[in-house]
Amino acid sequence: MLRSDLKVVLATQPVDFRKSVHTLSALVSEALRANPYCGDVFVFRSKRTDRVKLLAWDGSGMVLVTKWLHQGHFTWSLIREGVVHLSATQLAMLLDGLEWTRVSAKLVKQPAIVG
Repeated sequence: MLRSDLKVVLATQPVDFRKSVHTLSALVSEALRANPYCGDVFVFRSKRTDRVKLLAWDGSGMVLVTKWLHQGHFTWSLIREGVVHLSATQLAMLLDGLEWTRVSAKLVKQPAIVG
């Protein structure tokens, strides 16, 4: 299960899916201006809309996950420079091949202590 405070960064530009863990880590540092070892999940898209790669540091090593949809395609936001920040719910929906772009993070105020 994805934790609710998970930070997810989606790179909006497609990348060459032959890139390795090392090359994607360098891309996070240089192009995204982020620390690949911070514990955030970095999501990369290919030019083909049925493939996605996730890169994350789990505390003991770098994890690279590749997913190809057997049928259908992933929903992507418009291609532009930069990144899009996703919630854990949006990431789960993306990985399931669902329309995640219509879901926004809902802020809930902490209830006041009564008593």
